[in-house]
Amino acid sequence: MTLAASPRRPRVYLAGFDVFRLDAIEHGARLVAACAEFGFEGVYPLDAQAPADLDGPRQAAWIYHANIESIRTADIVMANVDDFRGPGEPDSGTAFEIGFAAALGKEIWAYTTDDGTLAERVPSRADPRGRVCERGFLVEDFGLSKNLMIACSARIVQGDARACLAAMAQGRTL
Repeated sequence: MTLAASPRRPRVYLAGFDVFRLDAIEHGARLVAACAEFGFEGVYPLDAQAPADLDGPRQAAWIYHANIESIRTADIVMANVDDFRGPGEPDSGTAFEIGFAAALGKEIWAYTTDDGTLAERVPSRADPRGRVCERGFLVEDFGLSKNLMIACSARIVQGDARACLAAMAQGRTL
């Protein structure tokens, strides 16, 4: 009797500012475990640790290359695009990873617990040309929860990582 090879679980790169949490390692382990529950292989950016003897710039370059390689080998990128360090904008590193994944033709899913549209969340004032933020720039208003470059490249799920994984397992947004 020959045993059939078990199908490979889709690899999911877990993008997001979660790596900056004080409990980042533990949180990453929970995300990877949740991926397994839904039939995916989770790849967390902190799974690979930079060598301790690298200085700041060399450590940053090592992390960059490790994350790029993880995205290249992933089937799917799942990104936490909650507002980060200010209303309306996800983490810039996460935005880069989404763009890189899009350029590679990867399947991209994202999740957010932020309510409302980008225009509703960014502090702004009315102007004849549209809403203007505190820094004097127009606030994008397409009725989307995130900047159009993220909203149009990813399937965005309203909810947390588990809600996104459930939607990914079902193959549709909630």
